[in-house]
Amino acid sequence: MDSLKNSDPQVYKAIINEIKREKSTINLIASENFAPLPVLQAQGSVMTNKYAEGYPALRWYDGCEYVDVVEQLAIDRAKKLFRAEHVNVQPHSGTQANMAVYFSMLKPGDKVLAMDLACGGHLSHGHRHNFSGKYFKVISYGVSKRDEKIDYNEVEDLAKRHKPKMILVGASAYPRIIDFIKFRKIADKVGAFVLADIAHIAGLVAVGLHPSPIPYAEFVTATTHKTLRGPRSGMVMCRKKFAQAIDSEVFPGIQGGPLMHIIAAKAVALKTALRPQFKTYQKQVVANAKKLASSLSARGYRIVSGGTDNHMLLVDLRSKKITGKDAAFALHNANIVVNKNLIPFDPLSPMLTSGLRLGTPSVTSRGMRENEMAQIACLIDGVISAAKNEKVIKMTAQEVVRLTNKFPVYKELKL
Repeated sequence: MDSLKNSDPQVYKAIINEIKREKSTINLIASENFAPLPVLQAQGSVMTNKYAEGYPALRWYDGCEYVDVVEQLAIDRAKKLFRAEHVNVQPHSGTQANMAVYFSMLKPGDKVLAMDLACGGHLSHGHRHNFSGKYFKVISYGVSKRDEKIDYNEVEDLAKRHKPKMILVGASAYPRIIDFIKFRKIADKVGAFVLADIAHIAGLVAVGLHPSPIPYAEFVTATTHKTLRGPRSGMVMCRKKFAQAIDSEVFPGIQGGPLMHIIAAKAVALKTALRPQFKTYQKQVVANAKKLASSLSARGYRIVSGGTDNHMLLVDLRSKKITGKDAAFALHNANIVVNKNLIPFDPLSPMLTSGLRLGTPSVTSRGMRENEMAQIACLIDGVISAAKNEKVIKMTAQEVVRLTNKFPVYKELKL
């Protein structure tokens, strides 16, 4: 990075500081991961330079013979990994992947049944300030107060009452297995199609550790930077009969030229996901999440829904007399990065919250296992129990650095 250092020392310094931060912190944000170095190299390649409006062999510009290669590789690998009939790898994000489905299949004002944000849904599932909430009439389903899991009876009742055109399945803060078969049966009863948003669980679905929605949903969207360990981006999978509609909506409907350097990085990540070692990694992600949940539970923390089936867990902090905002702030100062999060039926606002969302993809990418999860739970508890004690915070930060030094990331990047 010598050229960057000489031409723009301010940006160079910020990047170096980010590398240092990532190396010296325990990252428990469920939607983040460490992209392998080959993914970063593809993302920072000369593919950045090419304008490639259109699709492989059907471009507006000339000179696309090599970007065609990487896009076709990404498509073919995604189809193989997920057993999908058709894949569009051009969406810039998960939200734009969802947007492509909304706008290709719905008209403004059409009804959509989707998970309530307060129970674990996503902004693009109907938030009033998001395009989804502005253009479509969204009816929300939630979780049961009894077990904090999806109430499929409520979903069916709402579907029969409102007759939505689309049922959106998926979440950004739901730690349990989603039953796609039940959603398919509900959709069939009211004549709706199904969009499954697997942004968070894509890596688990790819290796069979979470049921796949592909056989049951007309459309499946995903991000590539969470459990898939790829670049920050999205993609749409669908049945062949919807291929033209989706492709036309992505381009020219909602996007212009695709980000070919990102698509190249997706191809690299998808090849990695096809290797046997990727399933071993995903198994450890889940095992680590379960161990972190049980270790915190043993220290008096209530885990929402009683545990986890995937890569994340939600922690109820009310018994500890601290808000999610204050807990996340104290943990950040101790080099443990989490995010505050609403818990189901949260009495506090989204700016404060009663909970934390924790995820294990990043720590698993470092090579950490169950023993480290127990240690991390101890560190978290120590900070939350003494959130205003600067001495404890400082000592914990030092302990975090000692732990992360045992599990280095990006050793190839010299500081």
